[in-house]
Amino acid sequence: MGATAVAQIPEENPLYTIKRTPEPFLFSVTTLTPEDLAWSLNYSTSYGERVVGPFGYDGIGQQFALKGYLGKRYTLYANAAFGFPREDNVTSAQQAEIIRDFIGGKKPMGLRLGIGLGVSRDYSNVKSLLSRITVSYDAPRWKAGGNILFEKAMAKNRDGIDVITSIGFHYRLLGKLYGGFETVGEDLEGFWEEDEAEGGAKLLIGPSLNMTTNNSRMSFSISGGPVFYATHSTMTNPDAIRELPSQSGFTLRAKVIFNLSQ
Repeated sequence: MGATAVAQIPEENPLYTIKRTPEPFLFSVTTLTPEDLAWSLNYSTSYGERVVGPFGYDGIGQQFALKGYLGKRYTLYANAAFGFPREDNVTSAQQAEIIRDFIGGKKPMGLRLGIGLGVSRDYSNVKSLLSRITVSYDAPRWKAGGNILFEKAMAKNRDGIDVITSIGFHYRLLGKLYGGFETVGEDLEGFWEEDEAEGGAKLLIGPSLNMTTNNSRMSFSISGGPVFYATHSTMTNPDAIRELPSQSGFTLRAKVIFNLSQ
């Protein structure tokens, strides 16, 4: 989520420039580089049809996030999500990570491979240790990113390790508008664990759009699609931090990013 940087395309294509969005994808975290402006904030909201879990508790999710470049190829990512399980009560979940690029990360174009560590606290006050692998590639006309997130919850009724993956791809459609797809797989350990603690493996694939503005301070992303269980488990933990709804249905997520420096 740092600020949007401008990378010039080679001289043979003088009419084209790239506006780097701090976080172009809805479901994947990407790292920043020294050429990106340092810090940004984002607000995202989600809606899920036929949703009963932590996804906003009533089908609507609210999340605020901070992203910044710490120098020496380190990126900070932190967020807070809010849910409304009852009319007179608001609960929250927090997450913070530091990711370092070990391949690339010195320039905005090209391949970047990062590894990060973090902690989280879910809606029921269960703490977790996090480890994330990030892969991204930025080219003049397209960009791709993907994550593998490992979560170790400090509670007896949770899985030994939760596995969450995501992939996104955007191609420049027109001007500052990019389009493509995103796919997410949550609790993938449900493929080999019959008693997976969050109800089973869930999958989403759907279209994704990202657009920057002329002054580069604001950018917008939207993505969504059908969500379905690939496997089912009799156990469930609706307070766990998850991007996808806790039962099959349709989800839509939108994000507004504001660059704190210009």
